[in-house]
Amino acid sequence: MKFAKTIFWCAGGWGVLAVVPMYFLYGEIGKYSPPPLTHPEIYYGFAGVTLAWQSVFFLIATDPARYRPVIIPAVLEKLSYVIAVSVLYAQDRITGVQLSTALPDALLGSLFIIGFLKTRPSCAPDYKIFPEVSDVKGGSSHGKISD
Repeated sequence: MKFAKTIFWCAGGWGVLAVVPMYFLYGEIGKYSPPPLTHPEIYYGFAGVTLAWQSVFFLIATDPARYRPVIIPAVLEKLSYVIAVSVLYAQDRITGVQLSTALPDALLGSLFIIGFLKTRPSCAPDYKIFPEVSDVKGGSSHGKISD
């Protein structure tokens, strides 16, 4: 479980460091990779959703066994970008340099899979929606509530 904790803390930290600067670089991207961006709502929407996922990685890191089922969508989050960029590259719509931006996600997605496999599922706590009468303060084991 320590492996999964480490991977998810690192993934969340890496993600925050990579995404937060995007909020300040909107105007610069067109200079390095023309043409200039024309849809700020898509750009900032991507940055916001990606930043929100970092909080999910931090949550998983707190207790990977408890949040083990959430690792599956975390893998899909990483692989969706890798697949999209790979398809774009195969169609000659992006360069090799742009394809290389998927390497961190490919690595993290692979490590998430390993973390999932190495983490045993935890048993869910036994929450009672309706407690037994004997569990209520002042209750008796015969189902009667006494004064």
